Amino acid sequence: MSNRKTREIQIGTLKIGGSQPILLQSMCATKTTEILTTAQTATRLAEAGAGLVRVAVDNKRDAEALREIAQQTAANLSVDLHENYRLAELVATYAKKIRYNPGRLHYVEPQISWKEKVRRIAEIAAEHGCALRVGVNCGSLDPEKLAKEDAFHRDGRGGNVLDSTPLLASALEHSAFLDSIGFVNYCVSLKSSDPATVICVNREFAKRRPETPIHLGLTEAGMPPEAIFKSRAALEPLLAEGIGDTLRVSLTVSNDRKTEEIEAGRRILDNVARGEILTPEQLPQLLKSRLNIISCPSCSRVENGVFVELAERIREAARFAADFPVTIAVMGCRVNGPGETDNADLGIWCGATQANLKRGKTLVGSFDYHEIIPRLTDELRKITEN
Repeated sequence: MSNRKTREIQIGTLKIGGSQPILLQSMCATKTTEILTTAQTATRLAEAGAGLVRVAVDNKRDAEALREIAQQTAANLSVDLHENYRLAELVATYAKKIRYNPGRLHYVEPQISWKEKVRRIAEIAAEHGCALRVGVNCGSLDPEKLAKEDAFHRDGRGGNVLDSTPLLASALEHSAFLDSIGFVNYCVSLKSSDPATVICVNREFAKRRPETPIHLGLTEAGMPPEAIFKSRAALEPLLAEGIGDTLRVSLTVSNDRKTEEIEAGRRILDNVARGEILTPEQLPQLLKSRLNIISCPSCSRVENGVFVELAERIREAARFAADFPVTIAVMGCRVNGPGETDNADLGIWCGATQANLKRGKTLVGSFDYHEIIPRLTDELRKITEN
């Protein structure tokens, strides 16, 4: 690996960046309010080698549960916030790091600017000695940034196309703002479900912000073994260039198998150390098909417990289309579900009692869980027969 050096930041008793070893992470897939199970999962992941374990907090009940979880595990906890930035003050005492998503900040109190919200999160983090992660994700991007990207392509103006890419634009904008208010104990992630995009935007961000620590990941990678190949192709070239200070391999697996994310991360680091680098160009040969199924790794936000099983059943049901260049997105909740399914040929994102089926950006309908696979395969046959 290259010896690129970023700024060293403190996460509880841990550090990332500088000459620190690359930190492996994972995330609990249990409901945060299931306190004992979540604490046990966090402990199990830490014992498997996760330096940091992420827990989602969406409401005050989750925040109250986090307090109990922190008392029952020695794992270093990172809290995942999305819409409700005000929850930061309820979790900062118990978390080593807070991750916020720039693309979700506008949903709660839209009359308040994102800068005011981020300033408040940073003030709370500084007060409690918390680190931050600016977590930009292709499935949940800032609508204003998306509109600017669309305008750029419609107008056909010259210039660097990367400057119009919402992933990169958001990461650069939020980094600059945090610097401007004097908060530097943060890292940034730029995640996509496409390995080539992950490589492109992270390379560019690292070039423009060489001092900023980067968390690497391929979001919605899907189910193993395909997801591990795709994660390798996204992360190994970057790590070989010295880009990346911490990483997570996101796998769609049941909660009792979450340690597989740590095992996969460790194998990726070993591959890079040996110089065995997988690239996106090698993926078609390894996956032996052109059908691409992307699915989220499951977390406490998943509204129906059948999500992982559903993803596996869809993979089996879609095997007849293995040689067709079709992307199917299977998403567990509202956060990245709508965005990821917009970018897929066919997409499902799950609600509590029904699953939403989309063809591109068009909603086909909402169906009961026993209906969704036949409806999906009907749409898939229409695509493959054209």
